[in-house]
Amino acid sequence: MKKAESKDSPTPAQLITDHIAELADWRGTRLARLRKLILAADLGLTEEWKWGTPVWSNKGNVVAVGAFKDYHKINFFKGASLPDPHHLFNTGLDAKAMRSIDLHEGDKINEAALKELVRAAVAFNLSGGKKK
Repeated sequence: MKKAESKDSPTPAQLITDHIAELADWRGTRLARLRKLILAADLGLTEEWKWGTPVWSNKGNVVAVGAFKDYHKINFFKGASLPDPHHLFNTGLDAKAMRSIDLHEGDKINEAALKELVRAAVAFNLSGGKKK
């Protein structure tokens, strides 16, 4: 049985906003920017709070962003099945499903390519997990 949410429970969006505010350095600024880019990539994305981290989903998990001491990790849950023509993935390249992008302070983000990758991940989920 699923536990009912209290009226006073913060929403996932509020938890993400609070998390960004708690990261009072470059990590908060970067996470806020990544959030904006991810949400702009596909209007059907839903914000969730899982495993203590922001997650965006659409017919399943799409992407999560973890903020660590020295970097952000952008995890694409089905990244191994996605095209990456801009070579954004730089970690987890041997994993069977997930692929990641590690961004350190000062690293530049190819924003258009990241949005393209998010859209590809959503399309993959919507296709039922079938490559086109």
